[in-house]
Amino acid sequence: EVQLVESRGGLVVAGGSLRLSCAASIRTFGDFAIGWFRQAPGKEREGVACFSNRDGRTYYADSVKGRFTISSDNAKKTVYLQMNGLKPEDTAVYYCAAALYFGPTTAETLGGGLREYDFVGQGTQVTVSS
Repeated sequence: EVQLVESRGGLVVAGGSLRLSCAASIRTFGDFAIGWFRQAPGKEREGVACFSNRDGRTYYADSVKGRFTISSDNAKKTVYLQMNGLKPEDTAVYYCAAALYFGPTTAETLGGGLREYDFVGQGTQVTVSS
């Protein structure tokens, strides 16, 4: 059984930083892509970033490029999302999600919301005040 446990989010002032982590109980962690998507009230779900452990490819939404960085620690089976330059429009519930690698387009396809993840965490609230 796959479990994804996100770190606690929080309240941040605009321009500030926050790092989310996602601890994955996956036996074959290296065969998975781990990503983050977010859901804000009244808005559609948005893929934020994705990291493919198999080939190291990444995906970032245009809205977060240059501000957010996703990374993976295979030894700890944990994926991080470093968020810098936070804006009020980044306020949302952030979900960690995982899917088995299916080829070179895995990160882009999952991150871009073109294919559903296989497993999703409980979500964590991130609030950015102006």
